[in-house]
Amino acid sequence: MNNPRLAGRYAKSLIDLAAELNQVDDVCTDMKFVQSICKSNPDFVLVLRSPVIKPATKEKIIESITTGRVNNTTAAFIRLLVRKGRETNLPEIANAYIEQFNVSRGIHQLKITTAAPISDELKNEIIGKVKASTSFQHIEVETDIKEELIGGYMLEMEGSLIDASILKDLKDIKKQFMDNQYIHKLR
Repeated sequence: MNNPRLAGRYAKSLIDLAAELNQVDDVCTDMKFVQSICKSNPDFVLVLRSPVIKPATKEKIIESITTGRVNNTTAAFIRLLVRKGRETNLPEIANAYIEQFNVSRGIHQLKITTAAPISDELKNEIIGKVKASTSFQHIEVETDIKEELIGGYMLEMEGSLIDASILKDLKDIKKQFMDNQYIHKLR
């Protein structure tokens, strides 16, 4: 169940607790670990959201994955979520925590999607251009590969999307031919 308000509140509470314990960075690392598990393993998310699996079993599954990989504060928080029946929101809470952490530190997310892997040199050049055109100083880059783009890139940042892919150009051309925009100009 996607509940951004609830996720934001739990994330805020966790940030406040982590700040009191001087563990904000450690908990952020743990939340990134949880986020990566949720992204790479959809079965784990299905287990969290399953009404058939008992909470005690879910807690054991989560503990088997996180034991030794997350600090005690994060582990206790996750146990609390399971006991309160909010484990279904763990992926959203992890995302909300990371977003709130980034806002508090002035870190901006940049996602570059290309048809083929890009070099570190090109990635650094893109970061430099983004920094030059904005006032952002701290940028975290996530790269993704989608072969269907054929070429070019898609750049996502702060809710904006720049689509400079060949796939978009081909779709635009197809739309122009379907609308028959040029036939009206000939008559």
